[in-house]
Amino acid sequence: MAKKHAFGLLIDYEYCTGCHTCQVACAQEHGWPAGMGGIRVNEIVQKLPKGKYYLTYLPFPTELCILCQPRTKQGLEPACVKHCMAGCMQYGPVEELAKEMTKKARTVLWVPR
Repeated sequence: MAKKHAFGLLIDYEYCTGCHTCQVACAQEHGWPAGMGGIRVNEIVQKLPKGKYYLTYLPFPTELCILCQPRTKQGLEPACVKHCMAGCMQYGPVEELAKEMTKKARTVLWVPR
């Protein structure tokens, strides 16, 4: 029997471009209305000195995320990972993703409840 949290999602915030493709793909995969989904891209605007700004995008799984179990049971990636245009998301065994995480500076490893 597989462990409950054997698989997860590794998100590299360094490379997210804020295209929202992961968010759209998730909603379409599950037939949810716009604005509802298992992942949401948050936009953070930081004001810097001299009137400059720094924009950061943070894809963040929500309580609705089940890592696309119907897809992953078929050996497919979750919809968000498959359609991520920046390639900043990985799906896989938590232990392997944790090792990958140590190689990157701005990552988060997420597993569903």
